[in-house]
Amino acid sequence: MSKRPRAIRSAFAGEGRVHAARAAVKAAWWGATGAAIRTLSGAAKSPARPAPAAGAAPPPRGYVRRAWLAAFEKDAADIARGLYPPTERIDDPLRALGRAADLIADARVVERRRGNGEAREAGDEEPAGGAYPAYYRQNFHFQSGGWFTAESARRYEAQVETLFSGAAGAMRRRALSLLARAWRGRDHRGLVILDLACGSGAFLRDLALAFPRARLIGADLSPAYLEEASRRCEAATLLQANVERLPFADGCVDAVTCVYLFHELPPKVRGAVAGEIARVLKPGGVLAFADALQSSDEPRLARLLQVFPAYFHEPYFASYEKTNLAALFADAGLTLREKDHAFLTKALLLEKLEIETRLLKCGRTTPSGRRRSGEGRSG
Repeated sequence: MSKRPRAIRSAFAGEGRVHAARAAVKAAWWGATGAAIRTLSGAAKSPARPAPAAGAAPPPRGYVRRAWLAAFEKDAADIARGLYPPTERIDDPLRALGRAADLIADARVVERRRGNGEAREAGDEEPAGGAYPAYYRQNFHFQSGGWFTAESARRYEAQVETLFSGAAGAMRRRALSLLARAWRGRDHRGLVILDLACGSGAFLRDLALAFPRARLIGADLSPAYLEEASRRCEAATLLQANVERLPFADGCVDAVTCVYLFHELPPKVRGAVAGEIARVLKPGGVLAFADALQSSDEPRLARLLQVFPAYFHEPYFASYEKTNLAALFADAGLTLREKDHAFLTKALLLEKLEIETRLLKCGRTTPSGRRRSGEGRSG
């Protein structure tokens, strides 16, 4: 047996260990930062904190921590298998301290906003001349500036890492894992990946590291977040776009990635966006999707999921929780191929079927004029 494959596997295993060590440092830092924020902002004693929903049983003792750790373990295992390279970085200590101090100062403002139930201030920050949907002009998560300010864009990644004690990157990379597995052994040159609602560019950077030969496009509605994404991922082409009406021709991209968008969309908009994703994908193209876990995926975490939307102002989360995502995307023409989850995130890989296969499944005449036996009835 050749020694080369074993050497390659050993190298990947080493990368997995390095990544795991960095992730552990990062988790400890953001966990401590989160604890400091809850104490110094008054959030831990806030009367605005909602009570757990009736009927939702508390997680079994120690389960939340085990689920949190499992997200890091899956991430490191994928790197050890060579699916994608290490992505975690350790901040310069002074920069990390500065970010933490900024988060703590802003958290006091956020806590006052939460206590007063203020979630519409972001509309005052809306750039002139923009056509922003009403649902978009809110302070999701009660965050300062909503999606409109440079300060919000700069803080966002640190905020989500603090919220999930350093696990945000590991969770969203479940979508990267599914895409990397689907494309393993494939020549990535000439392939086009569209990262939908790319935000401040953290996942876009992961894509650039995993697929350096592919063409990356990041689309988002916020100019401020696109500016932040341009600093995080110089390799990508970035453009301002509304996910409900994408400025792309039919069938022009090989993969769409979509991370943490759908739970922030009104129910009717989700269907429109699913249709746009299907429209721009090539036949055989795939959607790598990651979003919040649903209670049906892991009932032991249902209590956390039910408290989350009230405390962090997620007005469309309750309807998202009840949405059959596989059926939603099937209606748009995308078929579920694989799924995964880690801690509070689920990931799906969906494929746009080749046109002839789709026609056959619908019982329609194929381009060659053939029908499947028994499918000639009118409907």
